[in-house]
Amino acid sequence: MIDSRRLLADLERFVTRLEDDLRERSAAEAEMDAYLRGEYAAAREAGRTGAAFEEWREEMLTQGAVAWVLGCVFARFLEDNRLVEPPRLSGPGERLGAAKDQHTAYFERHPAESDRDYLLAVFAALAELPGLGPLYSRQHDPVWRLGISGDAARALLELWQRIDPATGLLVHDFTDAEGDTRFLGDLYQDLSEAARKRYALLQTPEFVEELILDRTLVPAIEEFGYREVRLIDPTCGSGHFLLGGFRRLYELHARGEPGTNPRELAQRALEQVHGVDVNPYAAAIARFRLLLAALRASGIERLADAPAFRVHVAAGDSLLHGPRFGATTGAQLSMMDPRDTVRHVLFTEDREELARILGQRYHAVVGNPPYITVKDRALNQAYRATYGSCSGKYSLGVPFTERFFELALPGGDGAAAGYVGMITSNAFMKREFGKKLIEEYIPRWDLTHVIDTSGAYIPGHGTPTVILFGRHQGPKSPTVRAVMGIRGEPSTPEDPAKGLVWRAIVEQLDRPGSQSEFVSVADTARETFSKHPWSLGGGGAAELK
Repeated sequence: MIDSRRLLADLERFVTRLEDDLRERSAAEAEMDAYLRGEYAAAREAGRTGAAFEEWREEMLTQGAVAWVLGCVFARFLEDNRLVEPPRLSGPGERLGAAKDQHTAYFERHPAESDRDYLLAVFAALAELPGLGPLYSRQHDPVWRLGISGDAARALLELWQRIDPATGLLVHDFTDAEGDTRFLGDLYQDLSEAARKRYALLQTPEFVEELILDRTLVPAIEEFGYREVRLIDPTCGSGHFLLGGFRRLYELHARGEPGTNPRELAQRALEQVHGVDVNPYAAAIARFRLLLAALRASGIERLADAPAFRVHVAAGDSLLHGPRFGATTGAQLSMMDPRDTVRHVLFTEDREELARILGQRYHAVVGNPPYITVKDRALNQAYRATYGSCSGKYSLGVPFTERFFELALPGGDGAAAGYVGMITSNAFMKREFGKKLIEEYIPRWDLTHVIDTSGAYIPGHGTPTVILFGRHQGPKSPTVRAVMGIRGEPSTPEDPAKGLVWRAIVEQLDRPGSQSEFVSVADTARETFSKHPWSLGGGGAAELK
């Protein structure tokens, strides 16, 4: 069984240790230092960063440290659940001894190498298995460019083989009969404090994900058909929306074609879900979780027996990569437009895959974009130059709102529009930076629902939030369904999905004119939502101003 808290505590400390190790190596080894300085110079010249070299390098070292840790976590999960043979790192029972035998045999063949070489050999062997190649890619995985010392690698290997003296069992056992990978979401969010702050890492709770998929993917399936629907989360994090979408689509395929091989149905569902995240290790976690979901749906017990499942998740900046599209007409801007081309691609980014994912439009666009204000001046200016909705000291929720609608299929000329659903900070509703978004952009779209969730208890969301639903077409109704806050959660609920405010939102959403102790619901004049600021209560007033 996976002890998530103990695992996270150990790995947080180890990421810091590996950061220190990589920092020492980058200072002492001319080759690593030259590589990092070259990457930095190219990124700065292309406007991908405005930070000083030392600050930029720290981010790269964090990515490297986390990549080494996660590469081992993925391997351990596969080994302990007997998806790969033989075990090479560790394992419960006799598998620990088998892994140590593999280690001994390797150094009999390679006596001059270090444990860093051994771990890289483990990763290389895994990369040969179906579906794992992109996860351990020599081109994009930081472990191949940011090598830790042999001593650090040895300590990492010992971490996986450590025995609890009180029980005589492995401290970290990844065996899980249910194949539950949600613990990876915890690692995504908390493994590195620096990354958490920089990228505003935050998991989307399952109950929020389900509501958003219910109001986007479900109607998209009803309108376009489950075989045709494509879904994207441009800020996919550890992949909660992607996993939810995959499960729903796979179940529909399985019910529709009960005689078809589950492997084929799993690949069809995988082809329909797409994700991008600016944080490389978030994208790696999402990719791994989708691969495991496909294996489980297919009933595959060994990776060696699996087809090479294709998973459409890429690391990259959704605000910069991919062509830009016209606001409502569907006309793609000229590829000569500088906004269409990222002049420097980071080594963690796959330009071709990003172009494939972000070069098409979707029937459902969902997500939980970061709420932070961009401190890097170069990136701040790049977003401002690319997205007209950016104004003043904008938060990332503003350009992402524009990007979400842009990625949805446009309606018009007999074509049906794609659905958009997102949970975002409500700061744009009342602060000056949201004025352009509200008055110039939102009126172009068919905004259908504005749901004040600031009074609900959503774990980890210290920032007051709002859920927006809409379609990429001109407004079709003179009103917008508004759920307005009256009173916040009186106490922290044991089960956030059953919190009083959240339950009131879900139960009243389809009942305009209803009012409870916590929220009221009204079909409000659309013109109200084309004027800045908005006010939806949030534990106080129930009226719109």
